[in-house]
Amino acid sequence: MGANLSLTFTDPNACSLVGSLCLQISSPPATKPSLGDLPEGCVALILEYLNPQEICKLARLNRAFRGASWADFVWESKLPVNYEDLIGRVLGDDLKDKLCKREIYTRLCRANAFDDGTKKAWLDKRTRGVCLSIASKGLAITGIDDRRYWNHIPTEESRFNSVAYLQQIWWFEVDGQFEFPFPAGTYSLFFRLQLGRAAKRFGRRICNTEHVHGWEIKPVQFQIWTSDGQHASSQCFLNDPGKWNLYHAGDFVVDGSNASTKLKFSMTQIDCTHTKGGLCLDSVLVYPCKLREGLKHF
Repeated sequence: MGANLSLTFTDPNACSLVGSLCLQISSPPATKPSLGDLPEGCVALILEYLNPQEICKLARLNRAFRGASWADFVWESKLPVNYEDLIGRVLGDDLKDKLCKREIYTRLCRANAFDDGTKKAWLDKRTRGVCLSIASKGLAITGIDDRRYWNHIPTEESRFNSVAYLQQIWWFEVDGQFEFPFPAGTYSLFFRLQLGRAAKRFGRRICNTEHVHGWEIKPVQFQIWTSDGQHASSQCFLNDPGKWNLYHAGDFVVDGSNASTKLKFSMTQIDCTHTKGGLCLDSVLVYPCKLREGLKHF
């Protein structure tokens, strides 16, 4: 009888309390959305507006960001418009269809050697500008085959591990020419030179200036010509022995109407009233003009 009365007069509030507790135990806790829930396509659209360094950092967050960081359209926006021509000239046509855009960007940012190792080209990571360097062995140097005048000497101070050293000569002339698919823009050409011959003694750098002479009498003349009729020239005295310096030959403009640009350049001091000597010639550099300030630390 008592049991029946207790069932009849059960407190309804108690039943609702027990039911809510049971519901909480049986239902999983609600989870908040996170970055990992974003679709890879949406993440890739965001990454497209970031620079390469930021993209690589965010790729470490989770699987969605890592997958999105490999999207071709993300990295195509970081490449020059004529990147296919660059690949063919620097890396070879056979790699064009084998690499994704991220791998192409990574390869182009390295100093890639071509033309029997006499040239190196790379992409500036910050500006997407294309840079080129030509070794002394890739230049036409008057008297280079006569060891009384010139010698190729090994050194760690060159990206090509070798420089041309002039002991003494009357007729000083260095010429070069090449054809390359530069993207549209304005470029500067420099000669990387040093008066004196550097070496190491007891782990310290020293520079022998014994043969340095003749450069203070008359200036050296630099000239460049392009296949579309552009011409620029400059001249200056060579000075500052013992330090590598970049001597500006001139600027040229690429308008993008041609697949590649043909360029000729020269450095001369052909006054035969006196001899010149003690000069190290490392390379010729072609950089986008917007990167000129960074060359002070080259």
